[in-house]
Amino acid sequence: MTTIARIASDDQLASGAELLERYLEYLRIQRNLSPYTIRNYRSDLGHFLNWLHGQGLDLEDVSRTTYREYLGALQAAQVAPGSLRRRGSTVKAFFKHLYTHGEIPTNPLKLATTPRQPQRLPEFLSVEQVEALLAAPDLHTPVGLRDRAILESLYGAGLRVSELVSLTLASIDWENSMLRVRGKGDKERVVMLGQAARSALVDYLQQGRDVLISEKSGEALWLNRFGGQLSARAVQLAVRRYALAAGLPSDVHPHVLRHSFATHMLEGGADVRVVQELLGHASVATTQIYTHVTEAAKRAAVTTGLDGVSEQMRERYEERRGNGNRGADEKRWG
Repeated sequence: MTTIARIASDDQLASGAELLERYLEYLRIQRNLSPYTIRNYRSDLGHFLNWLHGQGLDLEDVSRTTYREYLGALQAAQVAPGSLRRRGSTVKAFFKHLYTHGEIPTNPLKLATTPRQPQRLPEFLSVEQVEALLAAPDLHTPVGLRDRAILESLYGAGLRVSELVSLTLASIDWENSMLRVRGKGDKERVVMLGQAARSALVDYLQQGRDVLISEKSGEALWLNRFGGQLSARAVQLAVRRYALAAGLPSDVHPHVLRHSFATHMLEGGADVRVVQELLGHASVATTQIYTHVTEAAKRAAVTTGLDGVSEQMRERYEERRGNGNRGADEKRWG
């Protein structure tokens, strides 16, 4: 790996750090990205700047060759392919921003490429598995009532966990059985509440939230056992705990319920554009991957069915062959 002997000065490092802070501020104010997303940007770009420093390089020294060497260093460190692609894309976006806003005279990474991500079909649960998961919480406790309503909302409305935990009491439109949620980029959308989710919410609000409420609860819809707003991490842990209790794989997470919602909607005949709107996807192409999931399931069902037919035909052939052989033996020795 090429190493430049010149060591970047403190001023050059400060310049890179300053550009990074301005970029993060732009993402926060202009792009309305969540604190979690901005934290990831800070981590990824901070790692890149530190790597540059270790190579004796500054931002102005970056080229496509430098970029490839950085990706090579990540691969050598056995960074997961998904994380490698994310870090590479983040670095490219950073330089595009610097060029667009006049911070650098040219964009050295304009033609740089990042390893493509092979298309992975989303993981989802069967209807029977979803039913088992929804039945796992203990409805005799306030926390159980809360968690049942959470699971029903994640699945029945196709919510992201970040959207779920940011809900307030004012987010619920009881008259129209709808929720107003804030999605990616702080965009608001309306999702429908099915009867099961609506009933679970009513039970939680009447018998669960009133027990958990405290002076610090405010308007937050979901409360923890201390009366504060429930965190996304707490929801993730709860989903995993109920999945294990229901006999499901241990890697079930909230987004699997969103995948399941989309897949079951399309399997039930819903129009892909309607599902796109309910999920809050900017592009229908993102939603269409779920049609591949349903097609894959159909292919698997056909394959299984054909395998069964083939097995029956083989058994019948063996049976006929056996009968024919017995007849020949009888003639030979009779």
